[in-house]
Amino acid sequence: MSLPTAMNAVVIEGKEAVVEQNVPLPEYPSNYILVKSMAIGGNPTDWKHIEYGIGPQRSIVGCDVSGEIVSMGKDVDTSKFQIGDYVFSFAHGNCVRKPDNGAFADYVALDSEITFKLPKETKFSNSDTISEGKVSTFEEAASIPLTWFTAGCALFHVMKLEYDVDASTPQHNFPILVWGGGSPLGQAVTQLVKKYHGYSKIIVVASRKHEKQLLEYGADEVFDYHDADVITQIKNKYNNIQHLLDCVSSPDTTLQQVYQCASDTENAIVLNFASQKIDGIKQELRRSNVDVTYAAVYLSLGYDVFIAGMKFPADPLCKKNMIRYTKEINPRLLNGEFHHPPIVVYKNGLKGAVKLTKDIQNGVNAGEKLVAIFN
Repeated sequence: MSLPTAMNAVVIEGKEAVVEQNVPLPEYPSNYILVKSMAIGGNPTDWKHIEYGIGPQRSIVGCDVSGEIVSMGKDVDTSKFQIGDYVFSFAHGNCVRKPDNGAFADYVALDSEITFKLPKETKFSNSDTISEGKVSTFEEAASIPLTWFTAGCALFHVMKLEYDVDASTPQHNFPILVWGGGSPLGQAVTQLVKKYHGYSKIIVVASRKHEKQLLEYGADEVFDYHDADVITQIKNKYNNIQHLLDCVSSPDTTLQQVYQCASDTENAIVLNFASQKIDGIKQELRRSNVDVTYAAVYLSLGYDVFIAGMKFPADPLCKKNMIRYTKEINPRLLNGEFHHPPIVVYKNGLKGAVKLTKDIQNGVNAGEKLVAIFN
């Protein structure tokens, strides 16, 4: 297939995401595949890289993409992938190391070792909204990658869960708390914990409107974060929570709240997705038995990661664990064991991507994934 020498892409210009023409196609390592974009999904990290100056100017925005393989590096496993295959995965958009590669572009380079494969018959849904369910369209595939790899990194790399679908007893004989369970990330975490019998109970904090769906995904109890006494409610009923995930990860609010829900006596760990450590907890709240850690999904790509002036050294074990995770999760996404979140579809490709990025920043979505399509 003859490829163009330039493409259109969404880049950072000042504090805005703009569509730019005549952008060079990304260069990529020998284990990568080049994908022509079919659908692209938005994430909070996209607007944060823009608004907070994390991403370099002119770097390409976006992480989630589904599309067609148009070129492959020489070290890609040809028993798994061929040109013309449909796939979905994530790129590190607005990356300091690779500013020329992001998902909001006509062409995106993906690490083949952590890329999910789609069936040959995959098509567009041709719907403006899509209910939660199994992955069978390009839009649904684009709603998955960063969220589900983030969940997998947290549970199977940081928390070291096993892939034990046939367990008769939970891997941990204590509850897990999932704060922000209504978010796409919280929905993914809840499903994974349930499938692999991770904990004795799944305690979720979310808006009450998400309760029915979260119970279907496996939550044992849902607390409403709108309740002023939600922390007291949780502690009065569950004072033995040793693993707590903050799927919102607002350092000044939710992280402090989640920390307070930890067990008073047992050693506990609070995991967040904003690279916060114990010094991010207010001094008056800190307890010797409760620590704070984080999951850095971009380490799945196998390189040093530089974000906001911080260096996160390459973690080969994270990459290894996410390769295994890819193999384990891919068929379960396609057969409906795991469900994608509700989706709102934006038209006009990259222009749609610009709009959905701003809409996520403005809080338009609530438990939904915003996806833009190219057809």
